[in-house]
Amino acid sequence: MTETYQFSRNSRTPQMVVTLGLLYTALIFLYFTLDAAWWVVTILALPTLPAVWDCWRNTQSGLSLSSDQVEWYRGQHIDHLPLEQIDHARFDTRFDFSVRITFILKNGRKLNLPPQVLPPRRQLEPELQKHGIRTERHHFRLF
Repeated sequence: MTETYQFSRNSRTPQMVVTLGLLYTALIFLYFTLDAAWWVVTILALPTLPAVWDCWRNTQSGLSLSSDQVEWYRGQHIDHLPLEQIDHARFDTRFDFSVRITFILKNGRKLNLPPQVLPPRRQLEPELQKHGIRTERHHFRLF
């Protein structure tokens, strides 16, 4: 099996730019039109700073699945895992409808994939199954 599955994404997307633009427009509106205190606007803007930093740097992230290993990267950080160590992959649908993917290893350890590197579930699940990795789907669990 020489086929390799590749997925990559940039952090600077049109949706991110529009969302940040709308959010900062709303904060400016609060400050100038509704006369909000500067410290309130600052506190509301603080949680957006990581998104602004990611958008500025335009970090890339992705995942590749080859015949012998799965490899993922985000920015400069690269990890890989041999397929022979994976017992199965668990797809957990969260209450916000995002999907968390956890590899359950043969030694019992669990390895969560970072959300930035995840392709859509409908693409990744059949690829894992093609490479002989059993998948489980769990919906709306807290743990």
